[in-house]
Amino acid sequence: MTRIVAGRAGGRTLQVPRRGTRPTSERVREALFSRLEHLGVVDGARVLDLYAGSGALGLEAASRGAVSVVLVEAAREAADVCRCNVGALGLTGVSVAAERAERFVEHPGGPFDLVLIDPPYDVAEPALADVLAGLAGAVAADGVVVVERSSRSPEPTWPDALARFDRRAYGETVVWFAEPAV
Repeated sequence: MTRIVAGRAGGRTLQVPRRGTRPTSERVREALFSRLEHLGVVDGARVLDLYAGSGALGLEAASRGAVSVVLVEAAREAADVCRCNVGALGLTGVSVAAERAERFVEHPGGPFDLVLIDPPYDVAEPALADVLAGLAGAVAADGVVVVERSSRSPEPTWPDALARFDRRAYGETVVWFAEPAV
């Protein structure tokens, strides 16, 4: 069972697609958002959630005070689940883009204060590097980019526009944090 950890929708259950996604565990989401709230980048944020799956990360941000969230998910079933979760939670300012992350970053809009990227483990590093490079102009000057990967995956290849500032490990999950380079 996947549920929202805290905020206005805290404790509410989320639907998850039957296959093809790997929802972030509640423990990792709780630790991640604790870190993000400490950094001051959730409340009032404009959030982009790439490879959204069920939408759990972006919806967690909306529950905790983000003013706008874009959930980007290419798989039709998962995008439908995102829409269902948005409707069930009644959180405002959340939209779903049924599009591949690689294509979305060609015209990402923004600027986003927080970008959450949790690609399937089988997304190759060069493809992830292209997505990160596509975000270069879409991240606010004081924004944060978060990449969640398997502990067996190498560190993402950061474009010159982004600089890693932290790494946290939670069992088999590693979370990388980056910000616009100075």
